[in-house]
This record gives sequence, structure tokens and C-alpha cells, in this order.
Amino acid sequence: MTGERINTTVTRFILLGFSEFPKLRIILFVVFLGIYLSTVVWNLGLIILIRTDSCLHTPMYFFLSNLSFLDFCYVTTTTPGMLSDFFQKPKPISSLGCITQYFCSGLGLSECCLLTAMAYDRYVAICNPLLYTAIISPIVCVWMVVGAYMTGSSGSLIQMCALLQFNFCGPNIINHFFCDLPQLLDLSCSETFFLQATRFVMAVIFGATSLLVIVVSYAYIVGSMLKISSVEGRSKAFNNCASHLTVVTMFFGSGLFVYMHPISGNYLGYDKMASVFYTMVIPMLNPLIYCLRNKEIKDAFKRWKKNPVFSHCHWQLKV
Repeated sequence: MTGERINTTVTRFILLGFSEFPKLRIILFVVFLGIYLSTVVWNLGLIILIRTDSCLHTPMYFFLSNLSFLDFCYVTTTTPGMLSDFFQKPKPISSLGCITQYFCSGLGLSECCLLTAMAYDRYVAICNPLLYTAIISPIVCVWMVVGAYMTGSSGSLIQMCALLQFNFCGPNIINHFFCDLPQLLDLSCSETFFLQATRFVMAVIFGATSLLVIVVSYAYIVGSMLKISSVEGRSKAFNNCASHLTVVTMFFGSGLFVYMHPISGNYLGYDKMASVFYTMVIPMLNPLIYCLRNKEIKDAFKRWKKNPVFSHCHWQLKV
């Protein structure tokens, strides 16, 4: 299916998706459709709950609603097209369309920045609780989220502009369900050193640096948690941090595997499995991870079932 390289310029690509598993086609379709529908319902439901319940108008839930928005956008840019290809022959996609589709990776870069902002928010809340409302003010929250979106989009735009300068001269088969950078670099007949170096630098900036900030933040958080005398207070702080750490571990673990190993055909099959995890499974699990361990969200859901008009709470973030 990979074919030999030829000298003609490739203007269209064929996404194979999961066509190598014809006997599992129906099962995979049902599983992925269930994951997609669950992701959409849970993330949009969490956004609506946070926006309509004034008791959840705090920085932590403001960041969480934006995380749900990114997850919703991320899964929507890749999954519907993949599902539509299960019961028809793989459709060609133009090289420009493929490169443009890659731009959606900016959502993943934005999520890196947002998870880092959420770690800083938890650091201030636990280590400097008396100054929390002064440091994490509504305007600061907005600028942190806007900065995450702009930084992620800029990083993706730089790589997309570099890809537009590339030539593809065959083969045109992409063994993936969406156009991702490792697969595009493997098919290019242009010199890819600069973009591979850029890709590595981006992974360091968005991946390693973000992880470093998160690790340092949690080192201070753990130190402060050990000083909390109240068992209830320590338990609440641990629950909030445990949810965030679980999301960080899953997202960065799968993302760094895909984007920091060398470009090689030996890895591309594993890339597809890791991509399913961070583009579909993680966006579905994120709202569950936060909701199942969070008493405030559970209480908000109970209030929603009783009365759509919620009580006014002390601290509010109006955006």
C-alpha cells in the first residue's frame, strides 16, 4: 500500500484510516462513534453547567470550561471525517487541505499551555490562598486563556507555513486517519531537517517546558499540602490536584511519544494508536476525571436538576 517514490508531484493524498482492519470495521465504527458522542455530550454539558451556575464562576472552572472547549474542537476536527470513511473507499484529500488539517494541531499546543496555566492556578490557590483573588484576577484569567490560544495557534502556524514550502513526489498514501506532521514529513521529497528541528524545538517549548513548570508548581504544592493540618482541607486540595495530574500525565505522555521520536516508518503504526488516545480517548475522559472527584460540580449538577436558576455565590468571574 505504501508504493514506490516517483518523480511526479503529488497534489492529493489518500488517508487509509483503519482500512487494514476490514473484519473489525463495524466494531471500530461503533466504538469510535460512541466515544465521539460521549465526548461531545460530556464536554458541552460541562461547559453549559459551568457557564450557568454562578457558584462555578471561579478561575479553576473557567480554565476547565476552556479545556472542555478545546477537547470538543479537537475531537470534532478529526473524528467525523474518520467515521465517514469506514463504509466507503478512502477519499482523496488535496495537499493544501491536508496541510490545513494539520493546523488543527494548534489545539493540542493550546491545551499544553492551558494545562500549565491550570497548574499555576492550583499553585497560587494552595500556596498563597490569601493572595489568590488578587493574583488570579478575572482579567488575568482571560489573558492566560487568550495567551494559550494565541501561543498554540502561532506554533502551529509556523510549522504549517514551513510545510507549504515542501514538495511531495510520491507515494501519496497516509496510513493514518488524519493528516499529522510525522506522516507528512515521511512522504516529503524535500529536505525536512529544518522542519524536524522546528518540530523538536516546539516539542521542547510546549512539552518539556510546560512539564517543567507543572513539576515545579506541584513540588511547591506538595510542600504546602504537607503543612495543612486539617484532614478535610488536605483531602480537598489533593482531589483537585489529582484530577489535573491525571489529565497532564495522559495528555503529555501520548503527545510526547508522537512528536519527539525520530521520523521513521517503524514508529508510524504506533503513532496511529497514540493519536487515537490523545485525540479521542483523552477528550472523552477529561470531563469524567474532573467531575467524578469534584464535589462542587456534583453539587452544581444536583442544583441543575432541581432548579435551573442557581443561587448567587460570593466569588464570580464574569467573562
